[in-house]
Amino acid sequence: MRALTWTGVNQLSVEDVPEPQILNDHDVILKIRQTTTCGSDLHLLSGYIPFMRAGDVIGHEFMGEVVETGKAVRSRKVGDRVVVASFVSCGNCWYCAHELYSLCDNSNPNPGITEGLWGQAIGGCLGYSHAVGGYAGSHAEYVRVPFADVGSFVVPDGVSDTRALFASDAASTAFTGVDLSGVQAGDTVAIWGAGGVGQMAARLSAIVGAAQVFVIDRLPERLEQARTHAGAETIDYTRTDVAAELRERTGGRGPDVCIEAVGMEAHSPGPQGVYDQVKQQLRLQTDRPTAVREAVMACRKGGSVFVLGVFAAMVDKFPLGAVMNKGLTLRGAQMHGPRYIPRLLELMARDELVTEHLATHVMPLEEGPRGYELFKEKEDGCVRAVFTP
Repeated sequence: MRALTWTGVNQLSVEDVPEPQILNDHDVILKIRQTTTCGSDLHLLSGYIPFMRAGDVIGHEFMGEVVETGKAVRSRKVGDRVVVASFVSCGNCWYCAHELYSLCDNSNPNPGITEGLWGQAIGGCLGYSHAVGGYAGSHAEYVRVPFADVGSFVVPDGVSDTRALFASDAASTAFTGVDLSGVQAGDTVAIWGAGGVGQMAARLSAIVGAAQVFVIDRLPERLEQARTHAGAETIDYTRTDVAAELRERTGGRGPDVCIEAVGMEAHSPGPQGVYDQVKQQLRLQTDRPTAVREAVMACRKGGSVFVLGVFAAMVDKFPLGAVMNKGLTLRGAQMHGPRYIPRLLELMARDELVTEHLATHVMPLEEGPRGYELFKEKEDGCVRAVFTP
């Protein structure tokens, strides 16, 4: 079968790879209908997640049709149109029982890497390096889905493939942040990043009752989408002091909840951005925390800061004093897909959550390298590239 593989830093290739096989009785094989790029994939391409091997199939946000099931699969059958959570969850361990699905104890067959990095291993993730399992990803004609009864969800009739696609990761990651950050009716929420996750966090904040939602970015086409499809107020961080702007527009207090949806390659036009990038390139820090720092400084006293963007290990100049002295609640998480995807599909079926606008560039899998180039360089207004094998 044809698949998009990682062949080296900033190098992708469409190659013939073996078709996936049922390896466990709880597996299904899915024929991919749509799969999309994700901002966190760029960290793989840039070499900041140093656990890739040449020939690894990337991609973790996808939906498709079940074509084969393991003999222990109970709730999925051949022909089902399903969307799949990017993180793999067994459904039986302590963490899954507490709906902390991305922290699953049993889905990462390479726990030693993340135990060394973070003290404990997290769950496995499809198509996202050998640090989180070495699973083949979704940028292919077919993919093996482990624990399919837990991590795959039948798409309701009337919900398009493209709309359902973004429940796989962008919307479920966003819902994780909106829920666990404690967004409540009447809150003011500020979100750094107007990519798929940031836009979904803005829309979901409004759905749960936030009175005021700000989205911070620099790309006009993304800010326009945030205004049009999420109803958010927008701030171009290249044109203003974001913290001062937020204080002015919130009566001097600042946002109740700040959600960082950028990650380890955050951009900044000022000297902090240069400082962070140089230190990252020299491997004196693994991540650029520009947006996180800004969120901490902008958040109101006693507020909540949630980190949704992917970070690998260590950052420099983190304002821990502000977290402590302002009485902030600081949290972060990977997506807990099975906790949120069913609710997202319900919202999608009622047309309360619309995602099709994120798919700005739909193309065949053979054009995958070009799609990632457009996505990485943010050319031609690319918000997401969607591949149809």
